[in-house]
Amino acid sequence: MVQRTDVYPSVRVDTAGRGVVSSAGGALLTETVRVSGLGRELSAGLAGWRSPLATHDPAKVLTDLAVSLALGGDCLADIALLRAEPELFGLVASDPTVSRTIDRLAGDVDRVLAAVDRARAAARGRVWSLAGRRAPGQAVSADDPLVVDLDATLVTAHSEKEQARPTFKRGYGFHPLWAFIDHGPAGAGEPAAVLLRAGNAGSNTAADHITVATRALGQLPRRLRRSRSVLIRADSAGGTHAFVDWLHRRRLGYSVGFTLPDNAAQLIARLPKEAWTPAYDADRRPRPGAFVAELTGLMDLTG
Repeated sequence: MVQRTDVYPSVRVDTAGRGVVSSAGGALLTETVRVSGLGRELSAGLAGWRSPLATHDPAKVLTDLAVSLALGGDCLADIALLRAEPELFGLVASDPTVSRTIDRLAGDVDRVLAAVDRARAAARGRVWSLAGRRAPGQAVSADDPLVVDLDATLVTAHSEKEQARPTFKRGYGFHPLWAFIDHGPAGAGEPAAVLLRAGNAGSNTAADHITVATRALGQLPRRLRRSRSVLIRADSAGGTHAFVDWLHRRRLGYSVGFTLPDNAAQLIARLPKEAWTPAYDADRRPRPGAFVAELTGLMDLTG
């Protein structure tokens, strides 16, 4: 049975076997949109880009596209999957309307993305509030911080597409930079921000790391946005003076990779035996056969 309460109909299970629909797993996503308030927040945030006589809310178009991707779609036209099930997904825009909506939003992309980020942060805050003591940021401290991982990935493009470029691994496509809120052993992670980049984007681009970290911090409660209770973690791509200096000024914890100099082996050989201490894994247990030592004093870090 269906009742409209938000951007999506509210669906109730009917054990009588009537009104069977396909793609019913999408109801979990539409319920998430409803319970989190994401639909309402997006609708309010994007109201300025909705034509006065428009039938379709830009917020509904965006959430429909997101749901269609989650259900296996890989292009705008795959929104047809949702259009075939109005009892489950409500009124879904036609392909031309979807295209015009995206074009309109893309014409003011910086303001639109800011509005989307604000809506996402508000919805995330509601979800974390409902999670109570199980929320990722509930009981964090400098000793047990909330970890935000920054990492780039390569996405292959199989044909000529906008911003597709040769990559540093001799492929062709894109090089987006992501930020994930780490959930530790209990879960994989929570996507906080992404910066779409051309395939030839540099790995050590400090400006990109600062942009993604800023947007990720904007998804956290205000009390954590300048706090040692947040640890920004990156591989050696984040090991630049500009990025680390920025993290330090914001009073954030950080752990970044560092490319060792060519003479690292000679420097390590100079360390006395008593300088080495057991290494620990993520569960704070000693790693068999692994030891760590402080090398800073033997290195020239002026550059």
